[in-house]
Amino acid sequence: MFDKLEAVEARFLEIENRLSDPGLANRPGDFRKLSQEHSSLQGIVFEFRNYKKTKAEIDSNKALLEDAEFAAMAREELSRLQEELQTSTKQLQLLLLPKDPNDEKNILLEVRAGAGGDEAALFVGELFRMYLRYAEKIGWRVEILSSNPTGIGGFKEMIAMVTGVKVYSRLKWEGGVHRVQRVPATEAQGRIHTSTVTVAVLPEAEEVDVNINPSELRIDVFRSGGAGGQGVNTTDSAVRITHLPSGLVVVCQDERSQLKNKAKAMKILCSRLLDQEQARAAKEHSDARRSMVGTGDRSERIRTYNFPQGRLTDHRIGLTLYQLPEVMEGKIEGMIDALQTYYQAEALKAEGLR
Repeated sequence: MFDKLEAVEARFLEIENRLSDPGLANRPGDFRKLSQEHSSLQGIVFEFRNYKKTKAEIDSNKALLEDAEFAAMAREELSRLQEELQTSTKQLQLLLLPKDPNDEKNILLEVRAGAGGDEAALFVGELFRMYLRYAEKIGWRVEILSSNPTGIGGFKEMIAMVTGVKVYSRLKWEGGVHRVQRVPATEAQGRIHTSTVTVAVLPEAEEVDVNINPSELRIDVFRSGGAGGQGVNTTDSAVRITHLPSGLVVVCQDERSQLKNKAKAMKILCSRLLDQEQARAAKEHSDARRSMVGTGDRSERIRTYNFPQGRLTDHRIGLTLYQLPEVMEGKIEGMIDALQTYYQAEALKAEGLR
């Protein structure tokens, strides 16, 4: 680890020298790249220097242990410094982990009904509301791009853009099959019903991320369907976009304006195409979305929401919380923190830093 840190500090000093070159002002592209790299290394270098300073103070205090007059004071100071050194070491390990390039991005959040019929559709709305409440507390903005309501107050699917600070880094572990166990209101015998909802968390695609040829798009407009009311089924405002090479189809009809529906549909399409491209690049699986949400079968799940017991269990990390009512009100930070800690520890093992 320390060989890596020495190399990082050497690179940091090299960049500082290059940034002080007056001739760099005539090459704005090079200046921007060096400034960005300098900024990305700054936190690691400052922490490494703090580590070395603490280590030097520890060595100095150890020498004072031989002096009877200062031994007691030195032991007390050593205890504090060793705690600081341990904290600094852990922080350096985390800073050395490869950065996920998507962590700073906004996300496209897709919540869909899986197995379970009406119960699954109802839980789509409840799970989406959970994420909405959490976003409100964090200060994120949630824009619903598409929704497909059912007649009983549920939703076949809900798609939203969530924007804010490090949204993807906090919610990327939410993708997968979420299983709910409870007694439906329509169940006369009081039997527990099991249903599933699938969640996909996709980083927002920027223009530089995805290159879409307009000639490869088929755009159809039609009249919106819905429960009725003013503006419904009276104008051709709904938009369906088909990306011909991939076969991806996006439908958006929430807005009365055809232009707004088209803009929202393009956002969804771009993020889905980016998801596919990243999956192919990683060569881990042929379809990132299928890997994330599976088939929606009851046996596939990352998390279970058991309402009779008030229990929430994340099966990936074996964590169980008996705080389900609070969780459904958006208090999911404890679960998210636990998932981040777990996957950071796994990454440290993979990098040989732990």
